Amino acid sequence: MAIFFKYFCTLLSITLVIPALANPQGGGGGSIQPGGAGGSTQPGGDGGSASSQPAGPKATYYTTSDGLGTPSGSCGYGELGRTENNGEVCTATSRLYNGGAGCGACYQVRCKNKDLCSEEGTKVVVTNSGEGPATDFILSYTAYAKLAKYPAVAAQLFAQGIVDIEYRRVSCKFGANLMIRIQEHSKFPSFLSIVVMNQGGATDILAVEIYEESSQKWISMRRAYGAVWDLSSPPCGRLKVRFLVSSSDGTTAWVQSDKAAIPADWKAGVTVETDITLS
Repeated sequence: MAIFFKYFCTLLSITLVIPALANPQGGGGGSIQPGGAGGSTQPGGDGGSASSQPAGPKATYYTTSDGLGTPSGSCGYGELGRTENNGEVCTATSRLYNGGAGCGACYQVRCKNKDLCSEEGTKVVVTNSGEGPATDFILSYTAYAKLAKYPAVAAQLFAQGIVDIEYRRVSCKFGANLMIRIQEHSKFPSFLSIVVMNQGGATDILAVEIYEESSQKWISMRRAYGAVWDLSSPPCGRLKVRFLVSSSDGTTAWVQSDKAAIPADWKAGVTVETDITLS
């Protein structure tokens, strides 16, 4: 892959007020490590050096063989990270990634050149973390192309490599409820690792807990990385799961449901669909 310039009640649905388009400053920390031919996630191209870029949010892009996302993103989505949102996904700066809490966040991104850029821009889902050349987002090739006013001028945006943008946090509609996938490296019954998917885009999942029936207590899972949570020596039996989520105004709430539960005989690779919708 080569880089170019680039959740109290059952059946709860959270509705968030989307903020106006903003121009926040980019974050620091972390880096995208360079790879070899066909596997690089190092930004590059002809958009100029970071020191030569004027202030303001920017975006660049990366390429894959099919123009979609990468299954090896740091959020831990696996193949979903490639195909989520029809491949309109992105790598976000460490500030937006926020230690993994930003995984699954959705943003509307549009570039600012009125001659080349569409009014709507693109909606992208964060599936990875990394730093581009003074950029806030490294978009998939498919997402970056959607910035163009029409296909005929997309080539000009690609040639620029880095573009000035404005963006806002938005809700994404995935057509599915919150899902829990038991990671392949889980080992029944001694080690449980899960990845939380379809969180809705405008909410952050800050904590995950499972309920131990014998003690009638909630037990915290550890955020291993990204959207992946794990627990050694998990309780036996059916495991209810609840999620601490935050909204755009900073309020938090625990969300749970009777259907948000991992079966007693859980197995690695199994996906559980809850009846929780976070928007």
